[in-house]
Amino acid sequence: MFDFEKLEVYKKSLDFADEIYNITKTFPKSEIFGITSQFRRAALSISLNIAEGSGRTYNKERKQFYQISRTSVHECIPIIEICKRQNFINDVIHKRLYQNCTELGKMLIGLIKSVSDNNV
Repeated sequence: MFDFEKLEVYKKSLDFADEIYNITKTFPKSEIFGITSQFRRAALSISLNIAEGSGRTYNKERKQFYQISRTSVHECIPIIEICKRQNFINDVIHKRLYQNCTELGKMLIGLIKSVSDNNV
């Protein structure tokens, strides 16, 4: 097992990506290269950057990838809003996805702080 696989934020980011993949299966086919693709890439980027960051030797490098992961969470917020406005998702799903992003963002701040405190 890789160290990052033990992180709760990593596990939650995988769950989030799974949910996004499942939700976007219902999106209009005309959006496959638009919002569907963008949403999936942003959601997937969260876990990918956690994994890549954990493989870095120095904390400065790790922090950079964890910050990229956090910006991917931020990228999902306007996508969630646009999906609601376009009636691709309902209010319940919108609220759940928004809450998941809020939680992931907070967890990533903790992860970023954990490597910022160590100057290795």
